[in-house]
Amino acid sequence: MQIGARIRDHRTQAGMSQDDLAMRVYVSRQTISSWENDKTYPDVQSLLLLSEIFDTSIDDLIKGDVETMTSTLDSDATTMKRLGYTMLGFLALMLLALVWLTVQLVVWDWPFAQTLPTFVLALMLWGIAMFAAVWADRIKKEHDLVTYHEIVSFWKGEPIDRDTPRGRRLRLIPTWMKVIRTIGMTLLAAAIGAFMGYGGSALVDLLFG
Repeated sequence: MQIGARIRDHRTQAGMSQDDLAMRVYVSRQTISSWENDKTYPDVQSLLLLSEIFDTSIDDLIKGDVETMTSTLDSDATTMKRLGYTMLGFLALMLLALVWLTVQLVVWDWPFAQTLPTFVLALMLWGIAMFAAVWADRIKKEHDLVTYHEIVSFWKGEPIDRDTPRGRRLRLIPTWMKVIRTIGMTLLAAAIGAFMGYGGSALVDLLFG
């Protein structure tokens, strides 16, 4: 693959830093670095912008690399889609396991030690779902996908429009704030799960108590 070297050469000749180029292509500096090191490849929309910025043709940027780029992008899109389905599927199974756990504890009044296998099963299902989510998130970061529409376009192999108000706003959020937001969402999800579990227990107790 030579596209990374070509992007780096054109950027250097234009006297631009990776940050400068990132701002004009509407991606992060890390994404430019990944392109130049052939870790990931630009999508169609990014290639169009790069050709305009460098005043060259797309053919000049990607000559000889089209097949490998297409194969890699298609593979990442397919993997990300499968991971999304996997996450949703295992989360649904986890919820069913929690319902079964609630029945054991509330309806049948089993001691916790007896319900431990069901609890462990729910925990394992949750762990698999989170593993799939983290893997999918890594692919999102590698391809600089921050909005739902960008992800859908990536799945479909369509040009990704990153120059949107929401996309620009999300890319301006500092890393530390993203970490805080992720922790907050995790705590909120845990609180909602606990509330639903308590509500489900109360409902089962009301129906069968």
